[in-house]
Amino acid sequence: MNIGEAAAASGVSAKMIRYYEDAGLIPPAERSAAGYRLYGDADVHRLRFIRRARDLGFAVVEIEELLGLWSDRSRRSADVKRLAQAHIADLEGRIAKLRQMADTLRTLADCCAGDHRPDCPILAGLEDDGEGGTRGAASA
Repeated sequence: MNIGEAAAASGVSAKMIRYYEDAGLIPPAERSAAGYRLYGDADVHRLRFIRRARDLGFAVVEIEELLGLWSDRSRRSADVKRLAQAHIADLEGRIAKLRQMADTLRTLADCCAGDHRPDCPILAGLEDDGEGGTRGAASA
């Protein structure tokens, strides 16, 4: 199948398929006599695996490791679990940081009257560098 058909079958765009090939996540595609990329069922299966891993937030380097474990029938499930748990910890750290950002912004928004006056605690809060000082327009 050509790249468009592989994209439709895997749910991965043609652009991302080319990127994954360049990144080494999928082997270089076979080529037709006219030079078009050709993909088989195994390639589509691998692309679906990559897409699912990306949907779960794994980075390319982590997906490379997952693919290695996936294709290694002598793998230890403990190695896969270790990678998944490290990713969970990273996601939880990001979630905590996002919650903190949302809480800070919510507090600033709650302090803003949202009226016709120019005073705005949101902008004042954004100006504060978080270390007790402020960054003026000249240093920004």
